[in-house]
Amino acid sequence: MVTSAYQTLMEGIRYRGREGQWSWILHRLTGLGVFFFLALHIFDIYLIVLGPDLFNQLAGIYHHPVARVGHIFLFFCLLWHALNGTRITLLDFVPSMWKYQRQSVWVQVVLTLAIFI
Repeated sequence: MVTSAYQTLMEGIRYRGREGQWSWILHRLTGLGVFFFLALHIFDIYLIVLGPDLFNQLAGIYHHPVARVGHIFLFFCLLWHALNGTRITLLDFVPSMWKYQRQSVWVQVVLTLAIFI
């Protein structure tokens, strides 16, 4: 069973090539980034139950320079994940566009960079 799960995992992350694979990997990583921020945010908001002083003290962490870099990373994660999800949805609803899948990834990259920068 463990060997089977390991083989499945290795097959899933094996590089198959080109833009679609990188898009797939980034979609998973950015999804994890958004998930971890959301979990942190829910935990942070929950702390108000323990008192406003603790909440305000921990909320002040978001003004730290490292946290500001984290906000930039979060913005990139949200942007990539949203645009890639939109691209995938469009490809699913318009099957004739699959022949343009490679070009659609590059359009997504350009849009992501244009909005991000």
